[in-house]
Amino acid sequence: MENFAQPLLEFIKTHQDWAIAIICITAFGESLAFVSLLFPGTVLLIAAGTLMRAGTLPYLPLMAGAILGAVLGDFVSYWIGRQLGGRVTRFWPLTRHLGLLTVGIQFFERHGGKSVFLGRFSGPIRAVITLAAGIMGMTCGRFAFATIASALVWAPMLLLAGDIMGLLGDRLIGSANTALLVFGALTLFGVIGLVWAALRAARSKT
Repeated sequence: MENFAQPLLEFIKTHQDWAIAIICITAFGESLAFVSLLFPGTVLLIAAGTLMRAGTLPYLPLMAGAILGAVLGDFVSYWIGRQLGGRVTRFWPLTRHLGLLTVGIQFFERHGGKSVFLGRFSGPIRAVITLAAGIMGMTCGRFAFATIASALVWAPMLLLAGDIMGLLGDRLIGSANTALLVFGALTLFGVIGLVWAALRAARSKT
């Protein structure tokens, strides 16, 4: 993850004109069904927040790009769920993660429309909840409200978290090691999230 993220951040530093587009694509990938399990989008968004604190990147345009990408990724996943329904399980990579999709559908059944908002803030659930909402026939209007509201909170939260982590890292361990602190902490949280999802998926089969 670090081997991918660090060079991309260095590219953003030296090509600031591309920063908003890259952040938009990053948020899109992080919000696209199942892709977020393989794509270090959360790490990149938080790490990009450290560049905002340093004055390398502008706050509002970067946040706007992240919000737009997150909403677009959600809508693509929702559209796939609406169009394919249960047939979506025939396609890779869903064929390898049926248990996780089942967890997402159960989460939607338990929480209804607000599951789209809540699921945004849980990595494993975020990977499937918008797809589940489409499969379960959530109306487009309700989905749009939930996903836009969640993106308006989620994207700035990650970028500002990077801003704060960068400040703390500079004060505690020095700016040279701040990126290592960010990548190490988020990798740990990512592993914990994947283990949690695997356990939930295994439990749903029993």
